[in-house]
Amino acid sequence: MPAVRLGVIGWPVGHSRSPALHNAALAAVGLTDWRLQLLPVPPVELAAAVAGLPGAGFRGASVTIPHKLAAASLVDSLSERAAAIGAVNTLIFEADGLAVGENTDAPGFIASLPAAPEAGSTAMVLGAGGVAQAVVWALRDCGVDVSIWNRTAARAEELAQRFGAKAVAEVGPADMLVNCTAAGLDGDPFASLPITPSEMNGYSTVADLVYHGVPGALLDAASAAGCATVDGTEILVQQGAIAFELWTGHEAPVGVMRAAARQ
Repeated sequence: MPAVRLGVIGWPVGHSRSPALHNAALAAVGLTDWRLQLLPVPPVELAAAVAGLPGAGFRGASVTIPHKLAAASLVDSLSERAAAIGAVNTLIFEADGLAVGENTDAPGFIASLPAAPEAGSTAMVLGAGGVAQAVVWALRDCGVDVSIWNRTAARAEELAQRFGAKAVAEVGPADMLVNCTAAGLDGDPFASLPITPSEMNGYSTVADLVYHGVPGALLDAASAAGCATVDGTEILVQQGAIAFELWTGHEAPVGVMRAAARQ
């Protein structure tokens, strides 16, 4: 039988750890004829790439920056969750070639937290892109009161109106702080975020969706302030485990995936 292919679509995508964690998981469950590969796709070629993947032997693909919003309009159907969020980070190609869009960022984010958020608790979300949409939806689904800051205020306002959250011009204290921006991916996150290390003590939990392999400056400051922290690698593992099960039908070996992602 021909090899079954999986991919991770992004631009750029060379930094992605998805191949390491998924290929380790595939080997662990005995799917030796499956392989996940990098798919660097610029925005202008995204529609053609998604349309061509099923015919090239792909069973599915992860979707990362900057394609999560655009991917939602390129599939044949959306899961109820993906439709509500308006962003897709997982593609599933059915046997008939039809593409289904799913969002595993939302449940993966919740699964990565030390405890499920309580209804009536508060969260400050930084950013208003595709991953922020998933995070805000997930938190609102748990009954959390969410405030959103974004460098472009209009985008924060639009996202807040969609999900019953509040757009804010300044970052303030809350039970949880979630960084959904790219700040810290390359450089000091505090250089581009409206918050200082000394203000980390305004939160009980700080989550950073950027993954570095090490916690990074934002989570280092949060940890020093006594906050519980969640790094982007753990969120990557949790959302990837859900995608793995959707693609393969096998229970995800989360420990194997975590070890591979952190190597």
